[in-house]
Order: sequence, then structure tokens, then C-alpha cells
Amino acid sequence: MRKVKLAPAWAPLPLLAALLLGAAPISGCGSQIDRHGHVFIDVDLDQIQPGMSKEEVKTVLGSPDTKSTIGGDAFYYISTTTKTIAFLKPREIDRQVVAVYFDGTETVRKVAHYGMKDGIVVDYYSGETPARGKDVSLLEQIFGNIANRSMFKDQRPGGSGPSGIPGI
Repeated sequence: MRKVKLAPAWAPLPLLAALLLGAAPISGCGSQIDRHGHVFIDVDLDQIQPGMSKEEVKTVLGSPDTKSTIGGDAFYYISTTTKTIAFLKPREIDRQVVAVYFDGTETVRKVAHYGMKDGIVVDYYSGETPARGKDVSLLEQIFGNIANRSMFKDQRPGGSGPSGIPGI
């Protein structure tokens, strides 16, 4: 008969604890999805038909995110979806714009749907203000003032004095 040595019941506990401690930092690296703006429901969008008034559109879709009066009257309903992974910068993964165009009698003329394929991502704030001008090296910055100014000439009107040093 063979003797089989059994491990104590607590033996897998350190292994399990090590796995949990190792998995904790990795679980924080998951992605987060954020939705901003209008929540579009297909049933509501299907109700918007040509001939409806502005008030009827507001009743169905709510107040528009923005309005346009250039080149005609329009309501814009905007929704964006961004994805953030851990500490990285959020990335836009979806954008939807529903534009409701009105005619001169303030009734719906056309409803248009736009997405990311229809436009470009506009970066409103890049985090820096570009400074235009001459790019100079560090040495040019240090010695540039010496080369550009007349340091040892008399700066009084009428030329240089007897010593050639300013102020004397």
C-alpha cells in the first residue's frame, strides 16, 4: 500500500492571494466608455417628418444642442462617444449629428444624419499656444543682445564722448 501525502487545506491560499494581487493592477487598465450629448432613440428620430413645426420637433427630440441661422434655419442634435484606456488621452470613437432643416415657414424641410465619416475631428484646445517668430539657439539668445547693441558707444545725441563709454 502506498502512502499519499496530502497537502494542508491552506496551501492554495498563498497562491490565490498572489494571483489576486497580481490581477488588481491589471484590472485598473480597463477601458471606460463615456457618452456626451443627446441620446438618440430610433423611434423618436422616425417621428420627425417634413412639414412638422419647430415646436413639434422640440416636443419629440427636446431642445437642440445648437441652432443655425446662417444659410437657413436648422436645429442640431449632437452625440459623442469617447473611449479612455487607463491614463491615456480619451479618443473619440463615435459621433452622431442629427440636423433638422427648416424652411421659411418654420416647418421641417429635411432631416439629415451625419457621423464621423462625414467630417473631421476638430481639436478646439490643443494645450499650447504657438509662438511665431524667429527660432534662435541658446547661444544666440545669450549673446544676441551683445551683438545687436552698440554697448561701448556714447548713446547720447551728438555722437560719442571722449572715452567712448556710455554715460561718461
